[in-house]
Amino acid sequence: MTARFRIDGLSGRLMLVLAMLLAGGTAMAIEEPSYQVVRTYPVFELRQYAAYVVAETEVQGDFDKVGSQAFRILADYIFGNNESKTKMAMTAPVNQRAAGGEKIAMTAPVGQRPGGSGADRYLLSFVMPSSYSLDALPKPKDPRVTLRPEPAKLMAVRRYSGRWTLSNYEKNRRILLMALDEAKLEAIGAPLYARYNPPFTPWFLRRNEVMIEVSPPRD
Repeated sequence: MTARFRIDGLSGRLMLVLAMLLAGGTAMAIEEPSYQVVRTYPVFELRQYAAYVVAETEVQGDFDKVGSQAFRILADYIFGNNESKTKMAMTAPVNQRAAGGEKIAMTAPVGQRPGGSGADRYLLSFVMPSSYSLDALPKPKDPRVTLRPEPAKLMAVRRYSGRWTLSNYEKNRRILLMALDEAKLEAIGAPLYARYNPPFTPWFLRRNEVMIEVSPPRD
């Protein structure tokens, strides 16, 4: 028997398709923000990212649980809760720091960073497809969703696998910060927590990243 369910007005089947696309695999390439690897260090990469646009929302709750809440809000926007109602191709990442409408390609990762209204608030964002400029994106109907440009920047990025827990993230954030100190690179931005896989991906196969903007190396 096929299970049928709905989440905040989104078809459960549509969410499952999205999750399958985010899983990667060989059937479909997933778009990610464009970057060039500047240098590879023992425990991290130095990447130069091009500018891109994000759809962002602020949520409150535990670090380990806010992702699903924000995902529903942002997915609702890209699946058509916007003023343009034109169907578009799907892509993928989802970034995390701290229907019948326009279907915007999803990108990867989901980013999360701490919000500005308290220690338990986080800003989570979806990277918008590179084919859209800020002006070309449809206006969200949900006031909780905002669109903003993310400028080009130099990022130190540590990739790791494992569960989406605060302890796992904090361990890898500390490793990255110590490695930046050893490499004499100056961190100039707040850490970004990036997740690239749907929840049903086995923890040991998940691609997670902690990212920190840095000043250009002096050598």
